[in-house]
Amino acid sequence: MVNLGYIVIAVSIGVMVSLQPSINAVMARELSSSLLASTISIGISFCLIFLAWQLLGKGEGEISRIRLLPWWIIFGGVAGMIFVVGGVMVAPVLGIALFFVCIIGGQVLGSTLIDQLGAFGLPVKPVSSVKLLGLGFVLTGVVLVQYGNN
Repeated sequence: MVNLGYIVIAVSIGVMVSLQPSINAVMARELSSSLLASTISIGISFCLIFLAWQLLGKGEGEISRIRLLPWWIIFGGVAGMIFVVGGVMVAPVLGIALFFVCIIGGQVLGSTLIDQLGAFGLPVKPVSSVKLLGLGFVLTGVVLVQYGNN
């Protein structure tokens, strides 16, 4: 059974993440640059993560082991950059609700594939008919939210 506290935290994170494209879009408009706004946003994130690592993580970890990581690890950072820059550029055009429904649809598609393949060394979690039905509901939600904008 999943701990309810973690579910509340995850939903809270989702609410916070929903603010980011809106706030960054305002910053981009004021600065006349989506990329500058994205750079500032990620810079703030970097500073706060670094501070959390130093204070909460006490600077633990072995940075020298970075050279041992697989080459594809870089895609974690690339995905973060694409989310921030894409949010600044796409969310104001689509609207925040449709943007996030599309993001969630893409996440469900991608995560289902990762589960099915056991990608990145994660355990295989085969796709079931119930999972496919849920995926269909999410993708139907994308269509319904789009029609709701018209």
